[in-house]
Amino acid sequence: MTEYQQEQMKALKLVTGYLSGLTSGDMEILKEKLANYLCFRKDVDIFLSAHFSDICTETCYQSQISACCTREGIITFFADVVVNVIMSDESAIKDLFSVLQSSQDRSKCIYLGKKGCLWKVKPLICEMFLCNKAEDGVLKNNPDLQKEWQALKAREKSFRWPDQKVLFDDLEQLFLDAGHTSPLMYLHNSPGLLRVKEQGDFRVRGPKGEKGFEGKP
Repeated sequence: MTEYQQEQMKALKLVTGYLSGLTSGDMEILKEKLANYLCFRKDVDIFLSAHFSDICTETCYQSQISACCTREGIITFFADVVVNVIMSDESAIKDLFSVLQSSQDRSKCIYLGKKGCLWKVKPLICEMFLCNKAEDGVLKNNPDLQKEWQALKAREKSFRWPDQKVLFDDLEQLFLDAGHTSPLMYLHNSPGLLRVKEQGDFRVRGPKGEKGFEGKP
């Protein structure tokens, strides 16, 4: 197993183990916490399916080339793992364990199967990724769609960008309070995101002042 597979495996084991010990009542409370996030994810799915399905299928899926999937693995937040496990059945989780233990072609994401992503609720970074060709082909000359997409990106930050109280931080804290830690808990161990939490509206900026971060947070 590669270092990436080991890291992902440990997070998956941690989450499945902890959740299996919760009562049905605790699980219902936890699911209620996800309601707004899952509504947001549904809205993103509808938007992408309506406007990007054809171009993404032709550009990436049929050609088996993808700017976001042509490497061993993608960035996953710890909260991504939690949400996905909660929303997955036993068979889907078993498939994740199986693929993480297998030998992999490092030229593509280990979670990319023959029928697409193996996650039931894809990592947020994957869901919100649009390559330049897709953006130019669909959004460039359509101000209304640009506004819709920017609104969705703003909603995305309300769940994972810790300049305010956010779901991703809360889910990490739930496990920390139970005595568990993971390298994927970026909102509690990433220097950049910790500064965001400390300074409120602070934004990580690159050398030219652009907003956002690239690669691992």
